Amino acid sequence: MRIQRMGDPFPSPVLFWVGVQLRCFVDKPAWGGPGSPGFPGAHHMRDSPEEPAWPGGARFPLAAHPSAHPAAATLGRAGEEVEAGWLVSSPPPAQFITRPLCAAAPCLPPAATMPRKKAAAAWEEPSSGNGTARAAPRKRGGPAGRKRERPERCSSSSGGGSSGDEDGLELDGAPGGGKRAARPAAGKAGGAAVVITEPEHTKERVKLEGSKCKGQLLIFGATNWDLIGRKEVPKQQAAYRNLGQNLWGPHRYGCLSGVRVRTVVSGSCAAHSLLITTEGKLWSWGRNEKGQLGHGDTKRVEAPRLIESLSHEAIVSAACGRNHTLALTETGSVFAFGENKMGQLGLGNQTDAVPSPAQIMYNGQPITKMACGAEFSMIMDCKGNLYSFGCPEYGQLGHNSDGKFIARAQRIEYDCELVPRRVAIFIEKTKDGQILPVPNVVVRDVACGANHTLVLDSQKRVFSWGFGGYGRLGHAEQKDEMVPRLVKLFDFPGRGASQIYAGYTCSFAVSEVGGLFFWGATNTSRESTMYPKAVQDLCGWRIRSLACGKSSIIVAADESTISWGPSPTFGELGYGDHKPKSSTAAQEVRTLDGIFSEQVAMGYSHSLVIARDESETEKEKLKRLPEYNPRTL
Repeated sequence: MRIQRMGDPFPSPVLFWVGVQLRCFVDKPAWGGPGSPGFPGAHHMRDSPEEPAWPGGARFPLAAHPSAHPAAATLGRAGEEVEAGWLVSSPPPAQFITRPLCAAAPCLPPAATMPRKKAAAAWEEPSSGNGTARAAPRKRGGPAGRKRERPERCSSSSGGGSSGDEDGLELDGAPGGGKRAARPAAGKAGGAAVVITEPEHTKERVKLEGSKCKGQLLIFGATNWDLIGRKEVPKQQAAYRNLGQNLWGPHRYGCLSGVRVRTVVSGSCAAHSLLITTEGKLWSWGRNEKGQLGHGDTKRVEAPRLIESLSHEAIVSAACGRNHTLALTETGSVFAFGENKMGQLGLGNQTDAVPSPAQIMYNGQPITKMACGAEFSMIMDCKGNLYSFGCPEYGQLGHNSDGKFIARAQRIEYDCELVPRRVAIFIEKTKDGQILPVPNVVVRDVACGANHTLVLDSQKRVFSWGFGGYGRLGHAEQKDEMVPRLVKLFDFPGRGASQIYAGYTCSFAVSEVGGLFFWGATNTSRESTMYPKAVQDLCGWRIRSLACGKSSIIVAADESTISWGPSPTFGELGYGDHKPKSSTAAQEVRTLDGIFSEQVAMGYSHSLVIARDESETEKEKLKRLPEYNPRTL
């Protein structure tokens, strides 16, 4: 936790207990605005050496002179006295307590003296880091020195986005609480008491809708799932060594005849895939060494198969990591399965494999979007708050730490996040290296590469963090970023982003005017792009969907499907038999001419396409494609 020094500006008033001293910093911008009184320049709390030390209760001067500024009326907890600029308080808790002052309180006119009044406040009960709010009013207490309930750690939250840590502090808090309501209460003549109340955090109810796409699934690329990304099939999977083949052109799955697909999912570091039907059923197939297919075992599955344990749920979205999977229901609940060695399933423990779907340990607002990196996960709630869990290496969780510690001689381990924890701080860096907090970040979309993350907020700004190698973060340097950092290119009027995509070692964004920007590297043996640059080959194309594999890219734009990628490839570009197998420049996939691609997805070295099949002409063209019926054991 970084404590701001005396005199440093704070974007919002913050009260903390630090050890045994109480300090208050109140900044002008927090009270400025129409109808607000001026703020005295010397109006801050200072230590009072002549007052008794903790733990007997202490009095601290609120200002160099008495004042009736709103801060003086709202600083007190239940039963605390505010008199002539003095705050009388009971002993603080042993741990740090961080809490914003009531910025929503009505501003009172300045006065030469402040009448003696008691400010009664209903305090929020502590919130867990995964969004679980437990609200109950504090008991009223008397003046300092009288026995009261011991205050516990309180967390800061806002109605949406990062908000809680605009002052540069790292906070754990529950989202979606809104501002505290303040109203004047009747009091004796000559003064006014302010009663501060906080509403309980109520969990919203949502019914999410899936993609509007409808069509048939097409596949091309490598289908020997256990060999993908490896030189040899592992010994325990030796029986599957000769199963699967490289499909150099688009194929239809025979087992999906008559099944209409709404969404298809894979990941840049995944060798398994998922599809969601128009009825909201989740199917999976591919590598299954850690149970990432959710069928209750670790047997490899060659063709799409329904996940029976989720058949009673309506699934609207899903995400694939290297060996784990997340599934999102229409009510905003998340189920996870697969590898959990680094806590990437968010179940509160670390286990080698979880082969059956289990609900993550989260009780906050409903989740609306998800993304998976290689060994970590991101979820976003309906209020625009972002949560992360799993392996913290390279700072990819966004909590200002890479989690490394020395377990014993010559062994480094990671302090993994086992349950969802809110990403609280968003920053920008100036040219002279100064770090500034970015307030009011409300997340609208999230995408993950193998070890980095991109976020798109409500103001069309893009943030990136995690592993900085090959320029994949877009900050013109290869430094790892431990917290979300603003990508400068998209922070100008008319130049914001509308879509974001993350590849294994690269990133993409579509601007609000339709241009495609790229940064990072698809081929690590070539020069990297250190900051966002326009992809000239796709200038003028209206991009509908984009997906990245290990080193290849596929795009659905206008009436065409476009792909490119360096050698070696395994058919994921879809150019067909007896055609070039790789391309460093974007090319149309001629084998899909006349077929409209609703959505594309790409795994480590295979591609998936949802092809529209509404008209008779489209159905006829799809029937001409070869059918793939993989051999099974």
